[in-house]
Amino acid sequence: MNTQSSLYALKQWLQSQIIGQSHLVDSLLIAILADGHLLVEGAPGLAKTKAVKTLADGIEGDFHRIQFTPDLLPSDVTGTDIYRPENGSFEFQAGPIFHNLVLADEINRAPAKVQSALLEAMAERQISVGRSSYPLPELFLVMATQNPIEQEGTYPLPEAQLDRFLMHVTVSYPQADAERDILRLARNEAAHTTVTQPAMVTQNDLFAMRREVLALHMAESVEDYIINLTIASRWPAPYGEELAKWIEFGVSPRGTIALDRCARAHAWLNGRDFVSPDDVQAVLPDVFRHRLLLSFEAEASGITADKIIDELLQRVPVA
Repeated sequence: MNTQSSLYALKQWLQSQIIGQSHLVDSLLIAILADGHLLVEGAPGLAKTKAVKTLADGIEGDFHRIQFTPDLLPSDVTGTDIYRPENGSFEFQAGPIFHNLVLADEINRAPAKVQSALLEAMAERQISVGRSSYPLPELFLVMATQNPIEQEGTYPLPEAQLDRFLMHVTVSYPQADAERDILRLARNEAAHTTVTQPAMVTQNDLFAMRREVLALHMAESVEDYIINLTIASRWPAPYGEELAKWIEFGVSPRGTIALDRCARAHAWLNGRDFVSPDDVQAVLPDVFRHRLLLSFEAEASGITADKIIDELLQRVPVA
């Protein structure tokens, strides 16, 4: 079985277990193909935790869940030096961040110091304790969750950390048909009915997939389209007075790179060997949503980042 076929089998299995959340499944696969981190926002009970745990079951790698709370310390995430009295030395004890797939549950409940420690792990793929730095696994993905309903006792994520997330995905309630399938799946799981799981995707396979994604053909016109979307978010005046009033700060160069990688991964997932403008448009909302800083006027008027992204898609012509 080639790498693309093995990922298709994994995708079908994920969709059979994570019902009614096909966009979340696609986003997880895009994130792991594009070697980035994922921020997921949605109400409780929408299979956010189950999604990343199920993904971990389908690939070669270990998984750990960290419940973020206001009393969490940086060392609870990164690990710390432990004194060994038998030889009078300190030994580093690795924390839960040293896993391939890490679920940062309710990340906005952690204080600033913990978020800073996670920021270094996400951005530098290493953590620092004392005078030493320790590299994280080559396969490393953080999926962080936020609850949009309950905001008491939360710490808003700083813009620098938000920018480290490849995508910001929002999940909503499933439709009635999907809800029925969820009920039936829950009954089968309660009855311990066996589920056929595809062959595990190895880390070497994943790294090979990433190389294929980066090797996909992208025409210069599509590259120009990506750049024009980014530039329009920074200097929106030529595209309309409303956009200029609504956007305080636009997308960073890291956002341009993320849009390129996500569009490539989206095209590869759909079996194409080239990237089209449709691929760019499909991933644009999740890539730009958390990187646009809205003006006070926009927030006072109830304008959302998604509304601005829709306007950008309408007003920036395909190159």
